[in-house]
Amino acid sequence: MQPSSYLYSGNAAFIEGLYESYLDDRNSVVPEWQTVFDTFGSDPGSEQRDTSHAAARQRMLDHARAANTGAIINVVAATDTDPSKQVHVLQLINAFRFTGHRQANLDPLNQYERPHVQELDPAYHGLSESDMDRVFNTGSLHGPSEAPLRQILNTVRTTYCGTIGADYMHIVETAQKRWIQQRLEPCLGDPHFDADKKRHLLERIIAASALEEYLHKKYVGQKRFSIEGGESLIPLLDQLVVDCGRHGVKEIVLGLAHRGRLNVLVNIVGKNPAMLFDEFEGRSTREARLGDVKYHMGYSSDIETPHGSVHLTLGFNPSHLEIIDPVVEGSVRARQDRRGDIERNLVLPLLLHGDAAFAGQGVVMETFNLSQTRGYSTGGTVHV
Repeated sequence: MQPSSYLYSGNAAFIEGLYESYLDDRNSVVPEWQTVFDTFGSDPGSEQRDTSHAAARQRMLDHARAANTGAIINVVAATDTDPSKQVHVLQLINAFRFTGHRQANLDPLNQYERPHVQELDPAYHGLSESDMDRVFNTGSLHGPSEAPLRQILNTVRTTYCGTIGADYMHIVETAQKRWIQQRLEPCLGDPHFDADKKRHLLERIIAASALEEYLHKKYVGQKRFSIEGGESLIPLLDQLVVDCGRHGVKEIVLGLAHRGRLNVLVNIVGKNPAMLFDEFEGRSTREARLGDVKYHMGYSSDIETPHGSVHLTLGFNPSHLEIIDPVVEGSVRARQDRRGDIERNLVLPLLLHGDAAFAGQGVVMETFNLSQTRGYSTGGTVHV
């Protein structure tokens, strides 16, 4: 099989960004990429170079944004003693908490224009440019108790309209909402990972992507229910396992349907890739051949974390997508009872849902209805 190439669709946005930087300043990219890009965009022997499209794209985006924005409400600047301005500032902060996710930057390819949300415009709340440097009380916003409106606006825009779409204000419990705000707002929605952490996250994403790419090339046409497009699930689960080890959790029982199952088996639960390849090629054991298809199979293993070993179990799953949910909850409750885990802290249920199945299948809500009953409660479940 031919070796993988870095020039494929999954890297298109990254390579295009590098190429734009190269066109603006050749020395802004490393020499290896300079050598590659030197062969792009021109005929052999021609001195004419390609030109950057960034400015043209930005003009088109600005034009579309101006067309969709509509008229801005004109307001008269209030005096410094107008107490209604303070109320309007607190309303603006809450507007970003409620609807900021609608303008979050969740489309890395910039294929879709983000909708204009009128409530996120300061003018909608009676605030104008003349108010930007006035100091207001920030209410429950995490940070200084008082700040200029310009700083407040930058904080909520960066936090709620960045690359994280935080939609949580429907939660009834105030303490739970404050818990989320405490983790989002002080760091402006940016966790500030160090270089080692970033490299580890990248390695996990590459591992997920490489497995899918290999299976696609090696076993063309075979069902595998790819995780492509959702590779970030792998570093998420990896971090979850590490956190469980730190908090003393001894077992995790996972339940998920087909999408991404093979990748989770290999990159999270620890199944040997050779066993998976044998199943694709029909060279597995007689017992496995008499069993279910490979994307219904379960597995279990002990995963070593910096804080101790955690036992992972992936439940066997039939084709009825979410039917595994109550099975996992029952398995966790039995394991807790066997361990004498009265506080429900040693065994964690982890359920991964399809977006449509989560809303559409009644078994999900039926499982929720059992969550607070004395005979079936497991102390809480992580839902992805």
